[in-house]
Amino acid sequence: MIAARMSLLPLWAGAATVAAPGLRLLLRARVRQGKEIAARLPERRGVDPTPRPPGRLLWLHAASVGETVSIRPVLTARTERAPDASMLLTTGTLTSARLLAQRLPELGLEGRVLHRFVPLDVPGWVARFLDHWQPDAAAFVESELWPNLVAACRARRVPIMLLNARLSARSFARWRRLRGAARDLLRGFARIEAQSEADAERLRALGAPAVTVPGNLKFAAPPLPVDPAEFEGLREKLRGRPVWLAASTHPGEEAIVLAAHRALADAHPGLLTIIAPRHPERGARIAEQAEQSLRAGGRAPHPSLSQRERAFLLPLPLGEGRGEGVAREGITQRSLGQEPPAAGVWIADTLGELGLLYRVARIAFIGRSLLPPGGGQNPLEAARLGCAIAVGPQTGNFSDILRVLEAAGAVARVADAASLAAWVSAMLHDPTARDAAGRAGIGAAGRYADLPARTAATLLDLMAAGTRPAVA
Repeated sequence: MIAARMSLLPLWAGAATVAAPGLRLLLRARVRQGKEIAARLPERRGVDPTPRPPGRLLWLHAASVGETVSIRPVLTARTERAPDASMLLTTGTLTSARLLAQRLPELGLEGRVLHRFVPLDVPGWVARFLDHWQPDAAAFVESELWPNLVAACRARRVPIMLLNARLSARSFARWRRLRGAARDLLRGFARIEAQSEADAERLRALGAPAVTVPGNLKFAAPPLPVDPAEFEGLREKLRGRPVWLAASTHPGEEAIVLAAHRALADAHPGLLTIIAPRHPERGARIAEQAEQSLRAGGRAPHPSLSQRERAFLLPLPLGEGRGEGVAREGITQRSLGQEPPAAGVWIADTLGELGLLYRVARIAFIGRSLLPPGGGQNPLEAARLGCAIAVGPQTGNFSDILRVLEAAGAVARVADAASLAAWVSAMLHDPTARDAAGRAGIGAAGRYADLPARTAATLLDLMAAGTRPAVA
C-alpha cells in the first residue's frame, strides 16, 4: 500500500508530475524485463483508444493476481444481477492480465468485463483515464490506495468503496505516523468492507468511517479450475508415485525445497517434487539451481544463496551415500513441454495451473512464507481442493485465514528444510492423516458462500448513489 499523504496532496501531486518523464523511462525498462506489454504502455499513462461502453459503468481495481482471484465470483454475481451494466477491471501486473485472459472466457465474461492496466498515479495520467472512462462508481480491492486516483474520483463525485479491505499490523504502524493524512484519505471512501475485525479496528483507529466486516472474499472463491482431460492424464502418469508440491515459491525458497527433496529421496523411491514458482519466468533459473543442487548431493549450498537463506537449509550435509543416484535424478520444465521425470524435480513454470497441480499432488507447501519478510500466499486455494497444507513462519498477510485453518487442523507449520522434509515424509507415509487434513481444509474454506452476491448488491447500491449523469 502506498504511504499516502492526503493532507500533503499538492506536494505528492507535484512530485508525481515532476517524476513523469522518469516514469516513462521506467515503463520502457519494464517492457525489456518482460513486466509490461509494449503495445499497452499508453494505458499506464491513461491513454486508451477503446471507446467507453454506453450506459452505466462500474470500475473495479485489483492490484495483482491474489486480489483478482478473490473478486472473480463478484464479477459473475454482479453480471447476473445487472447484465446490461458494464464493468471495467484494472490491474497493475502482467501476470494478472494473463490470468484474466484465461479466466474471463471460462466464466462467460469475455466482452462483458473489460480489462485495462491501471494508470500510474500521475495527476495528468489519472485525469485522462477518468475523463475517458467516466465510471459511475469505483471499488478498490484490499489495500490499493493511490492518492491521486482517490482525489480525482472525489473531485468528479465518483463514489468509491474499499472492498475486502486489509491493513496489516506492519502497515498500521506506518500509517499511525501519518494519522491525519490517513484519516483524510480514508474518509474519501463512501464505504469500507474489511476482511476481518482486526483489519476493521486498525482502519477505524486511523479515522475510517463506516467500516463493516461482512467476511473475507477469499473464503468465497470457487475451486481453481482444471482441464478434466489434462487432470486425468497427469493423474494416470503419477499414479502410485510419492508426489508433493511447493506452490507459489519466491527466490531463496527453492533452495530449501530442494534440500528437503534430497532428504526425502532415499526413503521415498521415485519421489517427484513439483516446484511452481510464483513468477513463472524464473523457471529456467530454478532449473539451473536444481541441477547444481542435486548433483552436489547436499555437500554445499548453492553459491548464489545469501547467509540468511543458508540458515534455513538442513544443518548437516544430505545425500551422503547416494553417489551416482543423485545425479541420475531428472529435472524437467513444464513450460518446455517436458513430462515429469521418473524421479526428481518437475518445475511447473506455467501460468494458471495450480488447480491441476493441487489436485494431483494433495500435499502442498505454500511459499513466500519461509524467508523474511515473506507475508505468505493464499492457502485457501489448496485447502478448497483437499490438500494437506504446510506454511512457514512468515505469513502475516494471511494470519486471519491461517487461524481458521489451524483451528480446523488443516495446516501445519514448518521452519526450515528439516521440518519441511519431516512433514512431507509424514504425509507420504500416512495417507489417512493427509486425507483428514484435506477434509478439514475443505470444511474450513467453505465460509461465506453467499458473500459474492451480497458484495454485488452493495456495488449496485454504490452505483445508484452516484451523482454523475449517465453517459449516453
